[in-house]
Amino acid sequence: MTYDFDEIISRYGTNCAKHDLFERDVAALWVADMDFPAPDEIANALRERLAHPIFGYTLDSPELRTVICERLDRLYDWQVTPNELVFLPGVVAGFNAAVRANAQPDGKVLVQTPLYPPMLSATGGVGQQIIHAPLARVEDGPRLHYEIDFDVFEDAIDANTHTFLMCNPHNPVGRVFTREELTRLAEICEKHDLMIISDDIHCDLVFEGHPHTPIAAISPEISKRTITLMAPSKTYNIPSLGFSFAVIQDEALRHRFQAAEQGVVPHVGVLGFTAALAAYQHGDAWLAEVLAYLQGNRDFVTQYVAEFLPGVRVTHPEGTYLSWLDLRSYHDPEARIGPGDGLLDTIPEEFMDFLSQGIEPFLLKNARVALNNGSSFGPDGVGFARLNFASPRSLLDDALFRIRQQISTVTS
Repeated sequence: MTYDFDEIISRYGTNCAKHDLFERDVAALWVADMDFPAPDEIANALRERLAHPIFGYTLDSPELRTVICERLDRLYDWQVTPNELVFLPGVVAGFNAAVRANAQPDGKVLVQTPLYPPMLSATGGVGQQIIHAPLARVEDGPRLHYEIDFDVFEDAIDANTHTFLMCNPHNPVGRVFTREELTRLAEICEKHDLMIISDDIHCDLVFEGHPHTPIAAISPEISKRTITLMAPSKTYNIPSLGFSFAVIQDEALRHRFQAAEQGVVPHVGVLGFTAALAAYQHGDAWLAEVLAYLQGNRDFVTQYVAEFLPGVRVTHPEGTYLSWLDLRSYHDPEARIGPGDGLLDTIPEEFMDFLSQGIEPFLLKNARVALNNGSSFGPDGVGFARLNFASPRSLLDDALFRIRQQISTVTS
């Protein structure tokens, strides 16, 4: 391999959300970014742009539009024209603007839970109601797997349901939905006249045997009712550079989306454009190697749980770098965390409130391992936790060993 993903690079003292909120002995495997350096080509492109000392307002990038359209055609056989792209500073801003674009009086937005927490709160500012269509959980020994229950999905739709907000590849359960599954979902959405907002941010992070299909690429009819959100941020570990894009092929829907973001969603900055272009033009070799490493980490987590963590189940993700752990055997609904439990005493109050709800308490308090609390992913996540395995293998091994020790203490 050209790249050394086993190298441990300290992120402490860099205002790192993943690590700098915790005491130094905490193994932080929660927020979804990688503990790997971005491709050299991105850093080099940024250095070249930084050599120019003026950072004023920037124009759009026609070259980047062309590169993205060529990429969508090559990867998904999806023909998109440059004018059908809307550049954004982030996918979260994108799905919030998309919900706003389709907001209706007493409107309802359908989601498949458990689900990435910001998607569960994307409706509050415009008075829409979230409706859950839970994924079906399948338990097989130490393995977890999730399927779509299409009857549950369709039964959740009523006359006020206007939008389906979906995540594919799915965060946190790691499903990469098949073309057949997506076709069935699309048929139901077409039958009930739902707009589809699809967060495909993890589309490049899929493992062998699980190709990604954008739901909008299934047919021209489905593309007309779909807003697809993508980004290089997860793929190349550059989320702080603030670039993503929406693919909106229906002109009227695109205009509604652009009106909804007007004055609310900021423009992309010059460094975001620079990084995205370098990533998509020169990042494929790095991506191939990081995917191989991540697949090894995924397999390591799955095997470790099966061998050493009694009473715990785990998904075997088809995509993303996120494992979903069933910790219900060790769940205490009254457990809370605060300063002294691994969190820094200097954390601002608003962060403390967020972390007290968002970090799994059993493992932080007892094993000094920070995972996302499953309850923040909806009621179907209570007693579960999300583990980010995009770290050097030695750090992952250490965190799992700590969990193993704590579980051994509880069960002995």
